[in-house]
Amino acid sequence: MPGQWLLIDVGAGTMDVLCLVPGQRLHTKAVVASPVRSLACRIESLAADLLVLGGEMGGGPVTEALRRKARNSRVVISVSAAATLNHDLDKVRSWGLEVVPDQEAESLAAENKFACVTLADIDPLRIEALVHALDLDCAFEVVAVCAQDHGVAPPGVSHLDFRNRIFAGLLDKSPHPASLLFKPGNVPQQMNRLKTMARSCAALTQGEVFVMDSGMAAIAGAAMDPAARDCRTFMVMDVATSHTVVAVIHDGALAGFFEYHTRDISAAGIDRLARRLADGHLSHEQILSEGGHGAWIRQAPGFEKVRRIIVTGPRRYLLAGSGLDLVWGAPGGDNMMTGTVGLAEAVRRFKGLPGLAWT
Repeated sequence: MPGQWLLIDVGAGTMDVLCLVPGQRLHTKAVVASPVRSLACRIESLAADLLVLGGEMGGGPVTEALRRKARNSRVVISVSAAATLNHDLDKVRSWGLEVVPDQEAESLAAENKFACVTLADIDPLRIEALVHALDLDCAFEVVAVCAQDHGVAPPGVSHLDFRNRIFAGLLDKSPHPASLLFKPGNVPQQMNRLKTMARSCAALTQGEVFVMDSGMAAIAGAAMDPAARDCRTFMVMDVATSHTVVAVIHDGALAGFFEYHTRDISAAGIDRLARRLADGHLSHEQILSEGGHGAWIRQAPGFEKVRRIIVTGPRRYLLAGSGLDLVWGAPGGDNMMTGTVGLAEAVRRFKGLPGLAWT
């Protein structure tokens, strides 16, 4: 009998958690504050000088909290943790933080002269406490997590352009979002955040660990919505706290997608670009030049063939003024579980299992 799966979508606003056993219809879930928000609040609450350990995680609120802290207190940060703020360590130093080698940071921690925080998207103790609060056993056959990882681009290369190149290379070989699901040993070398998460997850299971980009997980999850059934061609739009991704699915495969920071695009902009995506009139370079993350197009089925447009994500209300005929999606019965459902579907495909029971 299959064992329990733990699926975690680490977002900018929330962390969404889903527990399931393949073949069973009962799913247990929770939506809690994202790690970046929780850690930022903790940093703000500390009055003493601060030592920062850990590795690369989502930045945003954590970066801003550490920069503010450094204006009035001593903040020492390890090289690995500093990557959360910026991959250019000189820039991190310019914000008033002292960057030291990881080993030196560990030695300072042993001296107990600083308040300490550890940067990590996955805190095993927090996850275990949450699972126990759901009245579940922390015995998992599979742990799969997703987050947004821009990667560490070579000097002179846009991190957005670089991230898209990684995606395109994998999708050209296998045009399904699940191509961006990795076991720990297969994570692309430049994707520090996913590698850090994979290491953290090892404390949660003796079984298999998987990591995935959250944009691809959202596409895979939205495609599992009941509204997509029997549709040869459909579109999904996931409007998350930080990122928005729009994709066309044709004959069960990914035909193309584009991505933006949510703050940088409007409903009217999405309407325009969605039509152009389906018609094959977008390019990666065009989206980059307009301030987006990029695009990838394998084929163009045509917008007139799109039967449904399924919208998910915590900020999908921003599309209330759209001129398109939209369906509010609920993969697995819950809009907030879009990423975790996508993770589950990607793992299912990887393992060659029958379809999961969602309704």
